[in-house]
Amino acid sequence: MNIAELMTDLAQQGVQVQANQDKLSVRSSKGTLSLETRQKLAQYKAEILSFLREEIDLGSQLFCNQGLSLHTIGRLISGLSDANSAYRPPIVDPHSMAQKLTVTFRPLPGNYNNSQVLKLREELQEKLLSHGVKIEPWETATVDYFYTIKLPKTGLSKQIKTRIVRAGISAVVDVERHPSMTRKAGIFAAETLYQTYSRFVAKNQKLSIAQIAQLATWAEEHAGQRVQDPTNTQVIVLTPLNSEMANPELPYPQKIKIGLNTLIKNFSEIVIGVSDDQLSILNMNLSDSIFPRQEFDRFVVNSLIPKIFVPILPLPLSRFELGEYDPEQSNYAKSLVTLGNKLAPTGLFPAGSKLSQVIRRKSHRDIVNVIMNGRTGVSYGFVCYIEPPQYIGDREISATQWETLAPVQGFSSGEVRQNEAGRWYVKTKIGETEVFRQIPDIWLVSSRSGANKTNLDLHRDVTRIGLKKKLMFQVPKGCDAEFADIKPSYDIYVMVAIALSAALYTPQLVENGAPMIHFHGYPSAQWFLANERCVGVNNPSVPCGTYESGVFNFWASTALRPRPISPSSA
Repeated sequence: MNIAELMTDLAQQGVQVQANQDKLSVRSSKGTLSLETRQKLAQYKAEILSFLREEIDLGSQLFCNQGLSLHTIGRLISGLSDANSAYRPPIVDPHSMAQKLTVTFRPLPGNYNNSQVLKLREELQEKLLSHGVKIEPWETATVDYFYTIKLPKTGLSKQIKTRIVRAGISAVVDVERHPSMTRKAGIFAAETLYQTYSRFVAKNQKLSIAQIAQLATWAEEHAGQRVQDPTNTQVIVLTPLNSEMANPELPYPQKIKIGLNTLIKNFSEIVIGVSDDQLSILNMNLSDSIFPRQEFDRFVVNSLIPKIFVPILPLPLSRFELGEYDPEQSNYAKSLVTLGNKLAPTGLFPAGSKLSQVIRRKSHRDIVNVIMNGRTGVSYGFVCYIEPPQYIGDREISATQWETLAPVQGFSSGEVRQNEAGRWYVKTKIGETEVFRQIPDIWLVSSRSGANKTNLDLHRDVTRIGLKKKLMFQVPKGCDAEFADIKPSYDIYVMVAIALSAALYTPQLVENGAPMIHFHGYPSAQWFLANERCVGVNNPSVPCGTYESGVFNFWASTALRPRPISPSSA
């Protein structure tokens, strides 16, 4: 039996087969699997498991096989090429991620009795421990915290003592809590006090998260505010599974509304839902995934641990060299607007959500505003247009010429070197052949963060991103990035990673420029034709706006090659 052919046939039918320890996990639409196919899966289970594990092992070696180390890939796409910059080498293996995590479990509220959530909580703690995550007891994961509430214009103040999760804790796991009527009244009073203080005492000046937490007593009862470092400590809330969110037929715009309200209601970065037969995971990406309950290990390793390890954080403007460009002089900016218009009928790019319309309390909006670096809205996916890569001098050199080049500080001299003009070259592989190619300047035009991707305004919504050893961010001429709500997309790393990888490994794809789109969802194998590729579906599901996601996209792009067609399917 040719296992490779069997797996190809199943993929073409839209059947997903994955290894889950010593079991096969098979997903398919109703009526797809014939009795004969079921028998083959049972008969050749051991061979299929071996085949799937070999694919995973080969995938994990792909970076090395392509000739560039993770260190080099990460440094190139991060824009932190300076050897003195605060660069963190990427970690892409979930088991290595787990070793660096510390998680605590918040004590349950009195009389909590949801049996499904309680069972999940117990299993989650055991599973995280088994993969090397450190579980910190609540008593040592929290510290005393004192803050003073000053009543405006009265001179009166009150000091409040509480316990908060200390810095260094990666995540706090909690359950959904429902405030009593008394607590709701207290929240209302605290919110009124906060708004009054913000308006008349702070005079609407921007406050830090710590200052906001000091002024709002509701912080004492909500896990989302009980942390010293809210940018690095994520709150995970366990709830009964929302059947609406788990409905695959639910239109995405409705899913966005439900998802945002679920996260904001619990003031958490991750919400895990559970039922008798399913698990769901939801974060700000809203590309939530549903797992069968029996695939709990795969759920924890492939989805939860990566999301805890790399929180979703936007790139601040301080990471970029800022500038302007004239969109009227850019054919690529105009092409991007046209591309967005053409994508409107697909329904894949719903309009972004204004946080002011979703988050009712000003104190909540102010905290989210600080965490999101001033972004007032969120949208899902991106559209961009890659400009032709810019080279100075020879695009490719010989092995002899490579030997004459100088090392680059911060990189291995076996991978990156520079010529007298300061242009960098990499030694890499195309198949089995070593090649020496110049690292070009990368430029692309992109929809700004929060823009309506299918109705872009040329003079406001289209930014220009560059990678010239460091990251560049250009806004339309005449716009002020600080005051016009023009911020870099969350997906900058993904964009520049794909563009750079294509320039190095498949330059014919981008030599005249190329469109690129990204939308939230999971592909089906049956969508793709023989000359099309789908890669990355088994990667750890890190949030798409993170540095690690950029590395995975660079990796996947290097693997692009024609799909072999068996004689039987030709």
